[in-house]
Amino acid sequence: MFERLDEIERTYEDIERQLAAPEVLADQTRLVELSRRHAELGEVVRAYRAWRSAGDDLVAARQLQREERSADGRALLDEEIADAQARQAALEDQLRRALVPKDPNDDKDVIVEIRAGTGGDEAALFAGDLRRMYTRWAEQHGYKVEVLSQSESDLEGVKEVVFAVKGRGAWSKLKYEAGVHRVQRVPVTESQGRIHTSAAGVNVLPEADPVEVTIDPKIDVYRSTGPGGQSVNTTDSAVRVTHLPSGIVVAMQDEKSQIQNREKAMRVLRARLLDRAISEQQAQLAAERRSQVRSLDRSERVRTYNFPQDRVTDHRIGLSVGDLPGVLEGRGLDRIVDELAARDAETALAAAEAPA
Repeated sequence: MFERLDEIERTYEDIERQLAAPEVLADQTRLVELSRRHAELGEVVRAYRAWRSAGDDLVAARQLQREERSADGRALLDEEIADAQARQAALEDQLRRALVPKDPNDDKDVIVEIRAGTGGDEAALFAGDLRRMYTRWAEQHGYKVEVLSQSESDLEGVKEVVFAVKGRGAWSKLKYEAGVHRVQRVPVTESQGRIHTSAAGVNVLPEADPVEVTIDPKIDVYRSTGPGGQSVNTTDSAVRVTHLPSGIVVAMQDEKSQIQNREKAMRVLRARLLDRAISEQQAQLAAERRSQVRSLDRSERVRTYNFPQDRVTDHRIGLSVGDLPGVLEGRGLDRIVDELAARDAETALAAAEAPA
């Protein structure tokens, strides 16, 4: 671990030197990227330096303790040693967690999809409650919410709603919300006071970056063929463009100019690559969606909202919290999300430290 930390510190110091260079200051793109990386590494480096400082304090206090003659002096040094050990242990734990590989999507915006499941009108009302919960939570955290589509039901519920939550770190929090959510309560339509169980499915997807097509093709020129007598057959203007990674080949010979044929071929190639990239992106999102919510059946749930007992239980980690109305207003959701994130980090840390 400490070899990695030494390497990170060297990289951090090298970036600091680059940020002071005139050529970097003149290059806005490079300046922004280096500044982002500098800030990203800075937290780890500061913690590492604080850990070393605590270690120096510990060595110094132990040395003084060996030389101290009075009981009061040794007692004070015992306190200093205990404090330095505690600081160093806390910082070491922080460093271990900081070295766990980060989810590359953590800083992305998200798209949230909520669909009413089993339970009829009551399920639609619950789906509406979940929509409000995430909307309120997002507003409290300074995120922007953009409704993309919505199908409302009677009684002010929703059959389905899709919305984007925009802001740095949205995925790092909301990714834990995917799954089937279940509610137990007396519906407003229930005249005999019986408790009903309903469900709604939640999908959370990282919002994809705009698809960019980068082309570094192999281009060759060849003599076109065809009926004799036409000028297109007497020049070497035809162009064949091959995109090596995908194997897509585009040939163009309509124009007399090689430059014009090349431009046309590149336009066709870009269109084909864009179509392929979008198809792959959609297939990936569809697979992720299927993996998150297998069914909207009541039995397959990640969380239960129990109104009679004023309790919200996350079944993945066995956590139960009170103040159900506060959770549905967004202000109590962080207690659950933060614990899910902490457990996830522990699992990732254990995997990272496991012997290969």
